[in-house]
Amino acid sequence: MLPISNNASSEALPHKKPKNPSEFLDRKNSFNSAILQPILHHHPRIWLLLSILSVQVLLLLTLRSVPLSFSLPHPHTTHDDHHFQPPQASNSTSPDPGDQCGLGRVFVYDLPAAFNAKILANCDRLNPWTSRCDALENGGLGPVATGLAGIVPENLAPAWYWTDQFVSEIVFHNRLLKHKCRVMEPESATAFYIPFYAGLAVGKYLWSNSSEEERDRHCGMMLKWVQDQPYFKRSNGWDHFITMGRITWDFRRSKDKDWGSSCIYMPGMRNITRLLIERNPWDYFDIGVPYPTGFHPRSDSDVAEWQSFVRNRRRTSLFCFAGATRGAIRNDFRGLLLSQCRNANDTCTVVDCGGVKCSNGTSAILETFLKSDFCLQPRGDSFTRRSIFDCMVAGSIPVFFWKRTAYYQYEWFLPGEPESYSVFIDRNAVKNGTLVEHVLKRYSREEVRKMREKVIDYIPKLVYAKPLEGLESVKDAFDVAIDGVLQRFKEQEEWGFKW
Repeated sequence: MLPISNNASSEALPHKKPKNPSEFLDRKNSFNSAILQPILHHHPRIWLLLSILSVQVLLLLTLRSVPLSFSLPHPHTTHDDHHFQPPQASNSTSPDPGDQCGLGRVFVYDLPAAFNAKILANCDRLNPWTSRCDALENGGLGPVATGLAGIVPENLAPAWYWTDQFVSEIVFHNRLLKHKCRVMEPESATAFYIPFYAGLAVGKYLWSNSSEEERDRHCGMMLKWVQDQPYFKRSNGWDHFITMGRITWDFRRSKDKDWGSSCIYMPGMRNITRLLIERNPWDYFDIGVPYPTGFHPRSDSDVAEWQSFVRNRRRTSLFCFAGATRGAIRNDFRGLLLSQCRNANDTCTVVDCGGVKCSNGTSAILETFLKSDFCLQPRGDSFTRRSIFDCMVAGSIPVFFWKRTAYYQYEWFLPGEPESYSVFIDRNAVKNGTLVEHVLKRYSREEVRKMREKVIDYIPKLVYAKPLEGLESVKDAFDVAIDGVLQRFKEQEEWGFKW
C-alpha cells in the first residue's frame, strides 16, 4: 500500500547537491581549434569518430572518480521529492574488511576545559529553571531508569536510563576518546574532532534575557582556538567535525534579536562537518543523527534480545499519539491529532503530555509505544522530535505528516525506502477531513508485520550503546555516524571537490 501524499505539498525544497566530480575535470583542449575546424568541416566522419572517442574518455574518467557505493532514489516520489534531494552520504563500509580503520583515523583535540569539562562542572547553572546535573550523569546517559518492572524484560532493565535528548555532545566525546581508530598523533589522522559542548554552552542563554555577545561567546572563543591549529589551517576545516547537541536552528541566528547563537554562521565554522539531532537540509555540512533514547545496550545479546522482545510483543492498540497541544498556535495540528485519537474509541491510545506525564523519569510513553502498531509523529517544536526514535526503538511504526520530520534528516540511519518502515499522510489531507484511523486500517496484518520487521532491523542504528568501546560486532548510531563522516572525508579527497 502506498503512503498518502499531496502533490501540492508546501514542503518543496530547492534542489542542492554537492558538485559532481566530473565537473572538476580540466575541460581545456590541447588541440588548436584553428587547425581542427577545417578538417572537421570537410571530413564529417572524423568529427563523428572524435565525438565518440571524447564521450568514452569522459565516461571512463567520471567512473574512475565516483565511489562504488551510493544510494538509489526512492521508488515513489512526489512533487517535493522532484524539487529536493538532500545531500546523501554513501553507506559506510570499509574498503578492506581486515583493516578496521580503512576509512581513516581520528584525532581528538584537547580543547581548553572551558569548552567542555568546565561546562559540565557548572551543570547546576546550565538551565534557568533547574539543575541539569542529574541529566548529565553517567557519561551523559542520565539516571538509571526505574519503574520498568513488567514493561521491559527484567534482565534488560539495567540497559535503560532516563536519558535527556540534548546530550549527544557528551556521548560522542566519550565514545571517541575510546574509539579503535583514534590516534594520538595528529599527523596520522584523516579526521579531526572538536569536542566543544556547543549545545550545553548556549542552552542557558536561550530562554533568558541574554545578549547576543553572551550567546556567541563560547563558540567564538572555540573557533579562534581551532583556527590557530596547524591542521585546521592546512585544510581550512574540511577534515574537521563537531557534535552540536541541539537542533541546527539554535545555532543559526542571522539577526541580533533573533533566537539562538550565530555559531554556524561564523566564518571559521563554514567547512566543519556538524552532527546535529536536526539538520538544515539545505546545508551540506549538517548531518542529522538520532536523538538519544533511553535504551543503551551493553552487548550484542542485549540488542538481539530487545529485538526479539518487541517483535513478539502483543499489541492491543492500532495507533497512539504522545504529545501536548500548542494552545498558542492557531489551528494547532497536534490538537487535531489528539482529537482524532480520542474519537477513535479503542483503536487509539493517547498520552497527553500537557503535564509531567512525558518528562524524563516516567514510563508512560514507552509502555504506550510497546502496545501500539503505529505511532503518530507530527513535527515537534521544530520539524523533528525525539519521539520518532522512542517509537521505533519500541518496535512501533511511525506515521509522518511532514517529510522533513525524518526522510530528509537521517539518511544514514533509516531505510532508503520510506514506505518500507513508515506511513506518510500529508497533513493537509488530515486538515481537510482524512481520518488517520481509516488510513491505517487499510494496511493488512502482513503489511504491518513487514513494516515492523524493517523497523526492528534498524533499531541498532538508532541507539547509543553503553560501553565506551562500543558493542562486539553490532554497529550502533555512534558507529554509523563516525563511519559516515570518515567515508565523507575520504570521498572529498578522492573527488577533489572543495570550495
